[in-house]
Amino acid sequence: MLKNAMKQCGLIAILRGVKPHEVAAIGLKLYEAGFRIIEVPLNSPEPFDSIRTLRTALPADCMVGAGTVLSNDQVAAVKRAGGEIIVMPHSDPLVIAAAKQAGLACAPGVATVTEAFAALAAGADVLKMFPAEQLGAHVVKAWRAVIPREIALLPVGGITPENLATFIDAGASGFGLGSALYKPGLSAEQVGQHANKFVAAWCAVQEQNNR
Repeated sequence: MLKNAMKQCGLIAILRGVKPHEVAAIGLKLYEAGFRIIEVPLNSPEPFDSIRTLRTALPADCMVGAGTVLSNDQVAAVKRAGGEIIVMPHSDPLVIAAAKQAGLACAPGVATVTEAFAALAAGADVLKMFPAEQLGAHVVKAWRAVIPREIALLPVGGITPENLATFIDAGASGFGLGSALYKPGLSAEQVGQHANKFVAAWCAVQEQNNR
């Protein structure tokens, strides 16, 4: 399911700080814009309620999951809430293994090639390059030379509609989008406007690369 979602759109929405009463409207705006993966970081208010709400509100082809997952117990709680993908800021092989044993997709955070290959060995489905502001597009290009093309590299941190193309040209497969897409206090309409800008930038690069 993760590969299909990434094929439709390589952008992952990170809704850090979202509240359960507002998450359905925001999720629907993201879906309308073209997003097919949405994560609720576990340091948000009542994150499991938000995950349950999103899973009920959104079509089945949209993956819903959790970010900032730090322990095996949290993996189990995400699954109980209906989550389908575990996103981590780090690369703990025990948490990766717990996600895979639970039948969930897993995107651990990695900042070195050594961490990247260790995460893949532990069962990671994709690699979250974090923080992207620190790593930069030149590091994505260097990693792409040694990490198999079928493994998705997903920079997270500081990605905007304006710099997205630079990272794609370097070999990025998609992105996790945080505060440039959603910040607490934004309305669903505002999030939808940001989402449309990101999807337009994403589609423009895809079209150019397919020429």
